[in-house]
Amino acid sequence: MPDTLIEAQSVCRRYQQGGVSIAAVVSATFRLCGKDRVALVGRSGSGKSTLIHLMAGLDVPTSGMLRWPALGAAGTLLPGKISLVFQTPSLLEPLTVSENVALPLLMAKVQGDIGSAVADALATFGLADLASKLPEALSGGQMQCVAMARAIAGKPSVILADEPTGQLDQPTGRALLDALLAHLSGTATALVVATHDPAVAARMDTIWHMQHGTLSSTGSTGSTGSTAGCV
Repeated sequence: MPDTLIEAQSVCRRYQQGGVSIAAVVSATFRLCGKDRVALVGRSGSGKSTLIHLMAGLDVPTSGMLRWPALGAAGTLLPGKISLVFQTPSLLEPLTVSENVALPLLMAKVQGDIGSAVADALATFGLADLASKLPEALSGGQMQCVAMARAIAGKPSVILADEPTGQLDQPTGRALLDALLAHLSGTATALVVATHDPAVAARMDTIWHMQHGTLSSTGSTGSTGSTAGCV
């Protein structure tokens, strides 16, 4: 059985806004294992981004249990074990394409040939000719492909992608997803893609539904459940 990478039990996340307590994640119980391919779907404001941030260790639950059995403590997850891809590319403007892709590897003190890892990641998305260019010279689709190349370069155990095709036209988004899934085929890397696009969700093995902060699941891999509300 694949290793359990992320496990949550009755996880809730509340925020204070104008003196009012807002529940972004009401209750989330799930287990993410190696090789899982998960679509996280729900309307804007349903809690998808908050759940992604919790899974990455960028945020902490208000209540409930969240742990990373096969990965370690929350402070050790980024950028080596879990990679994040945001809806906007979030590239650093002063750095070239190759430098942007290399940065997480340098931060994680990855051993080995970083240059080769960067070149391989860029080639996966057909970006080899753009290696020396700055982000300002790229189209929006190219920048998002660079962000995805940055996510895979370090061979993470988990890739969490928050609406990665949300600002792309359909052909570009489809090509991005095609390249990513082909790259991950046969690997133990788990993939969670937050999306509102049914075509993207249909490419995953499991669908996690977020509605008003509550998580439920359909599909053949992974597991989720719902428990009592946030306290």
